[in-house]
Amino acid sequence: MNRCSDISSFTAHELLTHFRHRSLSPVEVTRDALERIERFEPRINAFVVVDSEAALAAARASEARWLKGEPIGLVDGLPTTIKDIVDMAGLPTRFGSLTTSSKPAAGDAPAVARLRECGAVFLGKTTLPEYGWIGACHSPLTGITRNPWNLERTTGGSSGGAAAAALLNLGVLHHGTDAAGSIRIPAAFTGVFGIKPSYGRVPAYPASVMTTLAHQGPLARNVRDAALMLSVMARPDARDATAWTTPAPDYRIGLEDGVRGLRIAWSPRLGYVRTIDADVEATAAKAAKAFADLGAIVEEVDPDGPDPTEILLTLWYSVSAAVILAKSPEDRERMDPGYLAIGEHGRRFSLFDYLQAQSRRAEYRNAMLRLHDRYDLLLTPQMPIPAIEAGRVTPADGRFGEDWINWSPYTYPFNLTQQPAASIPCGFAEDGLPVALQIVGPPGRDDLVLRAARAYESGHPIATLSEPRG
Repeated sequence: MNRCSDISSFTAHELLTHFRHRSLSPVEVTRDALERIERFEPRINAFVVVDSEAALAAARASEARWLKGEPIGLVDGLPTTIKDIVDMAGLPTRFGSLTTSSKPAAGDAPAVARLRECGAVFLGKTTLPEYGWIGACHSPLTGITRNPWNLERTTGGSSGGAAAAALLNLGVLHHGTDAAGSIRIPAAFTGVFGIKPSYGRVPAYPASVMTTLAHQGPLARNVRDAALMLSVMARPDARDATAWTTPAPDYRIGLEDGVRGLRIAWSPRLGYVRTIDADVEATAAKAAKAFADLGAIVEEVDPDGPDPTEILLTLWYSVSAAVILAKSPEDRERMDPGYLAIGEHGRRFSLFDYLQAQSRRAEYRNAMLRLHDRYDLLLTPQMPIPAIEAGRVTPADGRFGEDWINWSPYTYPFNLTQQPAASIPCGFAEDGLPVALQIVGPPGRDDLVLRAARAYESGHPIATLSEPRG
């Protein structure tokens, strides 16, 4: 065979099979990924930095292990990217900001450390908006990251670079973070799979500026590869006092068990969503119905909790204010004006407001737990609209007002509740852009969310691109 002819289409699992049979090497695969990054990067702008030298050195070490039949972990030799919001030894952590240091990090964050220990080949770090503040992907540091389906649209954010790289298979495993939708928004807008695991399942250090809203998880072209990556990322790390200390499950086990007999709630509006495109809602509803065809019991129902928007905004804006107040006046002049504006808004909240929001958050979480007393899973549309215009914070038509949270009403509730939630592509809108379904599980049931996503994917393969359009 022409050994490199199909590399750009291979999944992580297929690459591991090739490594095992010595029909491809990690070096060949890494070179192919680096070549395609060089070719596509001027059009999509998904990377803050590409570390070709380190990637090839890691690939050569992996190749030597595979030749001896001694891989060191589940992801040995697999090209991987890391979002530039966590530390990776030898590269700076810039947070999409001109105000951060270009000094390389001294060590790896927990998820990075676990992936490195298992042989991952790191290609580089991916883009995000400044401090991950919006559901789009543009920043003062790197400019606009563009959606490969339509370069005039955003990838979504804040893990926008990771999603674009996943869609084009610029590496097969992609690290993301999610404090109000930052894995699931770009997964939906680009048509890849992403999961926000239960809070604490993936350790974090240093702690996220978004505190207990923030989760870390994988984005990939398919569910099986994401399950593989999560099995590694979720291993414990003592540096995070809030993280789980139990061994990480192998999320590939039971992945093919299907959804027959499960009770599933379908909530197209969550009881408070007012605006959703008709074609998007119809596509998501059709996907929800497919679970009944797979043997699940699907019923339309809304959770009994209130609209959680004000809870989220109180927490989000307060934390943003703290980040911005720590900057010097000179640094603030170099920051995203939109981020500065929400930080200024956040200064209006008192400590009492913040604590009261946390109390209301607990009540909202309990409402969701009551739903899961009756239902194994909850399905919703992932986004009410397809990808918005690149470089904008809100859609140009103005129907969602000035706050980006208004056009992402399905994501942040499950950061407040800390439940596992995944975005699975389920079709296309009338404008040809991807539409996604959200699958939500009870706390700790990441395995069930992945199993349901895989059941849907098995009959509805995820569409891919081999190069950007336009």
